[in-house]
Amino acid sequence: MPEGVMKAWLESSHLSGANTAYIEELYESYLDNSQSVSEEWRQIFDNLPKIEGADVEYRHSEIREEFRELAKQNQKTVVVSGGSDAKQVKVLQLINAYRFRGHQNASIDPLDLWKRDQVRDLQLSHHDLSENDFDREFNVGSFASGQEQMKLGDLYKALRNTYCGSIGAEYMHMTSTEEKRWLQQRLESVQSKAQLTTAEKEELLKGLIAADGLEKYLGAKFPGAKRFSLEGGDSLIPMLKELITRAGAHGTKEVVMGMAHRGRLNVLVNVMGKNPSKLFDEFAGKHDDLVGSGDVKYHMGYSSDFVTPGGNVHLALAFNPSHLEIVNPVVMGSVRARLDRRNCNAGDLVLPITIHGDSAIAGQGVVQETFNMSQARAFKVGGSIRIVVNNQVGFTTSKPEDTRSGEYCTEIAKMVQAPIFHVNGDDPEAVVLATQIALDFRNKFKRDVVIDLVCYRRHGHNEADEPNATQPLMYQKIKKHPTPREMYAAKLDQEGSIRLDKSKELAEYYRKLLDEGQCTVEQWRPMTEHSVDWSPFLGHEWDDAYDGEMSLDKLKTLADSIANFPAELKVQSRVKKIYDDRKKMASGEKLLDWGFAENLAYAAIVDDGKRVRITGQDAGRGTFFHRHAVLHNQKDASTYLPLQNIREGQGPFDVHDSVLSEVSVLAFEYGYTTAEPNGLTIWEAQFGDFANCAQVVFDQFISSGEQKWGRLCGLTMLLPHGYEGQGPEHSSARLERFLQLCADHNMQVCIPSTPAQVFNMLRRQVVRPMRRPLVVMSPKSLLRHPLAVSSLEELASGVYHNVIGEIDEDIKAENVERVVFCSGKVYYELLDQRRKNEQKNVAIIRVEQLYPFPEKELAAELEQYSHVKQFVWCQEEPQNQGAWYCSQHHFRQAIPDGTYLTYAGRKASAAPAVGYMSVHVKEQQALVTDALNVE
Repeated sequence: MPEGVMKAWLESSHLSGANTAYIEELYESYLDNSQSVSEEWRQIFDNLPKIEGADVEYRHSEIREEFRELAKQNQKTVVVSGGSDAKQVKVLQLINAYRFRGHQNASIDPLDLWKRDQVRDLQLSHHDLSENDFDREFNVGSFASGQEQMKLGDLYKALRNTYCGSIGAEYMHMTSTEEKRWLQQRLESVQSKAQLTTAEKEELLKGLIAADGLEKYLGAKFPGAKRFSLEGGDSLIPMLKELITRAGAHGTKEVVMGMAHRGRLNVLVNVMGKNPSKLFDEFAGKHDDLVGSGDVKYHMGYSSDFVTPGGNVHLALAFNPSHLEIVNPVVMGSVRARLDRRNCNAGDLVLPITIHGDSAIAGQGVVQETFNMSQARAFKVGGSIRIVVNNQVGFTTSKPEDTRSGEYCTEIAKMVQAPIFHVNGDDPEAVVLATQIALDFRNKFKRDVVIDLVCYRRHGHNEADEPNATQPLMYQKIKKHPTPREMYAAKLDQEGSIRLDKSKELAEYYRKLLDEGQCTVEQWRPMTEHSVDWSPFLGHEWDDAYDGEMSLDKLKTLADSIANFPAELKVQSRVKKIYDDRKKMASGEKLLDWGFAENLAYAAIVDDGKRVRITGQDAGRGTFFHRHAVLHNQKDASTYLPLQNIREGQGPFDVHDSVLSEVSVLAFEYGYTTAEPNGLTIWEAQFGDFANCAQVVFDQFISSGEQKWGRLCGLTMLLPHGYEGQGPEHSSARLERFLQLCADHNMQVCIPSTPAQVFNMLRRQVVRPMRRPLVVMSPKSLLRHPLAVSSLEELASGVYHNVIGEIDEDIKAENVERVVFCSGKVYYELLDQRRKNEQKNVAIIRVEQLYPFPEKELAAELEQYSHVKQFVWCQEEPQNQGAWYCSQHHFRQAIPDGTYLTYAGRKASAAPAVGYMSVHVKEQQALVTDALNVE
């Protein structure tokens, strides 16, 4: 730009005022890509005065001040084509380019099959630099070399080593300057090269020997057996051991891991310390006497202790079904429970590690959901380490471009601005460095980190698979490719650290341990202390007696404590009305409604020193405006929770409005409950229908976790259910699906119909020492139904009635000609219609627990109706849904011989409910009439 033009530009007004924001935006674009702005602006930015000690990422305040000074002083800036100032700017741009895009030319593929074009931004010529400038010194800004100035040749070499070696670091997508500066310091100061002692290198070699040795041993001993070999990703074993050791040295007390099949057996033996003889027995078909079904060996979990410089660390590998990524929120829930028990809010004491496949992390939505939860108040765990065992094949025979749309399988991690380290699995020292940086970042910034271990799969998807059929070129190369152990042993021999004969001795010693069936992990220790004691909850069944009775005075005290709030708290008018009514309920002036009885159950539990945790969409107030456990001050939006203010020393009460997900939140709460039996953990669906989105959790964990893995879980699920004319998606919690999953007394399915029932049902879940899931078909219209009320005395009884018989004194057993069985809100519609009909010959029995079916209680109730011939099951759901098909055999077995059972309800339907209120009302009236119609 001519000097006169530059002067006129500097004197113009657009350098100040409202246009400064526009100039800043141009400058930010220029920093990212100098070609993104016009030639005129590029020349101006290229020739900005140099600020000593700064790099191209000026703070905005500095940029604004610089422009102000230029405008004030009318400073002349003369472009010197090819001058030192221009070269200096180009050098800083070169540094920035490597930080942004160096990973795209990094050497991260051990097979060297992933060919990528050279990135122009990384070439000297793109920045008007050349090898002729190598001997010239330039200011390197914030490049963490320990020097203010470097020769361009040395700088260029350092940039290549740091960003284009065995580690491809992605972090410039992050917005935190502090975090980026921290990562730059860690990577650039050592040029992405690990600084290891000989002893540390030997430990690293041992890990590779163990990984390789176990797989070869299993392959020879059990040829063709499925084991989902780790071969090709061997560096995972030393990576995990480094993570655990370093975490323990920094004070971590527990590590919880989740992973799918690939390499799981290797991790069990070579990290967790499982005795290999037990694994060999499993391969041979031997096993201890099983309680339940058991599961395949590559789904199994394990626990042990691992000695570190900071003391023993308790390890837990979560059980995992074939739904690969669903274990991730389970792990996070388990970690959160352990942190809560240790009163550790920062996450320092428990570390979550999740291990993913390259196709799975990109393809399965629960990964995104778990990332999304990572900083949410109800679910944060202080960050997690996420490792991708990247086989570059996909699940079976897919090419990477068939499994994702992004450049990397880890793109999803950028949504939470997690740093991502792509590392060559054949360079174990680079793996260790990436591991150390990742853990230190997590510990410092309490955020997720991803390590993409780029490796390969030496065999097919399983050992019976033939990969050459679909991946010929890759597997021709793999067949000739040396193992990571062989390559690293040769490297150590060449550098003189560890001779090959020593490496051979280590391998022979590992083989000897396998032959003798001894633990292969030197750091393994027998568990000295379980993270939680489950012994009080073992060996109990549903019908075990328990004492749930409460003092009426105690109940009144609790009622009063949660019906009041500070006078200075201004609540919304409808909420005030609810709490005014609760004060009357507490004093005995009014019968209790559903919301108050439910809150009283929580009060009684925390008063006993137990924890209550509730999550769900809109859980704080309750979807149907009934709970109001959280009060919002209308003056300043502050919150107050009466249930947290009952007394000094009470148990914790936590209620959180969850992220808008069912599957990840339910899986999280399942994980939480498996690690915390000493309290009440509740997941509430906004509508019961939404549980559809979490079906995998019900199927793979909640219904079968005990039978497959021996994992107890006392999780309570509140699923709003009931036909209110709200259409197909807001009526049914799919009761039939839960009943179909019921067997072996694996869980409890209840449909309470009164406030006293919900109070005692929730208390029973904690007071009774048995820990199994509780599925509740919870109400909507009953929350405010004038007949769905209870007295304090009914709550204090401590009894949940699995069956409620006829309570109308006008109905005499000897006059009854028909008995109607039902569950849920339809009872009140039957009752109302019977009263309108002035019928005295129909008795209504409520079955409040459908599983385990209350045979004894129902039989006792039916004794007085031995003369009755007509029995009816009435339900709101269509005939192919609800309880009819799953439970009719129980009713047929309960009724007297020579009688018959009929069905009253909607006809079979593909949809759960109709979409028109008028049709709904017609159907509802018809089924009620049909149920009461004595033949």
